[in-house]
Amino acid sequence: MLNFLLIIMVIAVALAPLTHFLPSKRTRKVARMRESAAILGLFVEFRDLPAAGNQRGATSGVIYYGKRLPNMRAKPIETAAWGRSHGEWRSVGHRLPVPLQVQELSMEIIAASVDQSSCGVYWAESAGEEEVQHIAHILERWCEDLIR
Repeated sequence: MLNFLLIIMVIAVALAPLTHFLPSKRTRKVARMRESAAILGLFVEFRDLPAAGNQRGATSGVIYYGKRLPNMRAKPIETAAWGRSHGEWRSVGHRLPVPLQVQELSMEIIAASVDQSSCGVYWAESAGEEEVQHIAHILERWCEDLIR
């Protein structure tokens, strides 16, 4: 019996370092959100926050969820970005009006931008899959407006 307990203890000690490789709850949640985003037609990537000059501390953990724009467009798209400051959206760089779709985004979203290849949002992935669905719906509408 003592040998059996000793063998179990040695196995437990040998397997203990492997627990560091198990994903945390947060990692699993983020993976589900990103998978949901991909299924909804979005892409996820690391990008510098367009308002980084104004929000130095908010750049860590921020990720971009974007919707690719098709090449067929009636007019070229002007690159622009908007950041949330004290609950209000403000243009970053060029003074451009805030698109209606950007105004509909939840408080979880830190910034939004558009360029020739995509439109998207910057956030810390602090909400759940419902927020990803909301983002996908808004970006789809924004994309449709941009390609007209």
